Amino acid sequence: MLRERLLTRIESDGPLPFEEFMRLVLYDPEDGYFAAGPLRSERAGDFLTSPEVSPLFGETIARFVDAEAARIGADPVGVVEVGAGSGSLLRPLLDSLQTPAQAWVVEVSAAARREVAGRVPKARVAGELGEVPAPLRGVIVANEVADNLPAALAVRRGSGWAERRVGAVGGRLEWVETASRPEVAAWAERWAGPVPEGGQVEVQLEAGEWIAGLVGMLGAGAVLVFDYGETGEGLAHRRPGGTLRTYRGHHLGPDPLLEPGSTDVTMDVDVAALAGAAGAAGARVEVVPQAEFLERWGLGERIAALRERELALARERAALERLRARSERTGAETLLHPRGLGDFRVVVASV
Repeated sequence: MLRERLLTRIESDGPLPFEEFMRLVLYDPEDGYFAAGPLRSERAGDFLTSPEVSPLFGETIARFVDAEAARIGADPVGVVEVGAGSGSLLRPLLDSLQTPAQAWVVEVSAAARREVAGRVPKARVAGELGEVPAPLRGVIVANEVADNLPAALAVRRGSGWAERRVGAVGGRLEWVETASRPEVAAWAERWAGPVPEGGQVEVQLEAGEWIAGLVGMLGAGAVLVFDYGETGEGLAHRRPGGTLRTYRGHHLGPDPLLEPGSTDVTMDVDVAALAGAAGAAGARVEVVPQAEFLERWGLGERIAALRERELALARERAALERLRARSERTGAETLLHPRGLGDFRVVVASV
């Protein structure tokens, strides 16, 4: 089991940096939550993301992809979804595109690869980014991926930083505090904003390398990253305890050390640091709320049309069709909710 392997490694090598622990519990080929488990992003799973809430999420992004294809003169346009889950985003996106497309899915989860291969037969399925031909002329989309990228944990101590790692005490996984590595302290100092004594910062070095790599794959086009998060200043009220948490069965789960491999481990994304890494890689970067992005690309108009259809069906006393239209409208409105999905952030990195 993963717990025993973790204990053995810690006994041999000493406390694990948290990013290494997180990498193993989420992506270990044998026991990792994503790599080895069932499909996670569905109603019977542990969480739902925007594409499962409404297919209009993917349909709206299709308008952005068509506009990018026209901007860069790509026909066909390349479309890559990183962390595609069941294909609930990519399928409506491809079905709605006006431009011919060559599509790829990148998924570490074997269960998700099987699901998306059947659901989106137009797309080629890969287990890692290196399998996608580059340079790409088109759009790379990643929805709720950055929050699951391994991160270190820094703790404010006086005017400097310590680091929280995973150790072992009496056959149990335990938190231990060590001196901070220079690169961890430097990231926290640059991006974290105000942090009280003992406050925790999720140091997202790997997320920065990841988005820089995505930008580097592009010959021309854009990277779209959707996720929950804020700037360091915007996360100041969360710093006393940090934003690290787990999910299971659509609810907050236990401490991440208690049941390794059986829960989602996630955190709020520092979107300023993510945007900074994309900009340093040569992209033009914009960060906007999800609601603003989707409204810009026509979702508000689509909701208004659905509302009109719902009223027309009410006049016609077509009860079943009216219920369907209402369900489609409410799902789309959920994507814009200012205290929910609409408050997610979108990092748009264009080259």
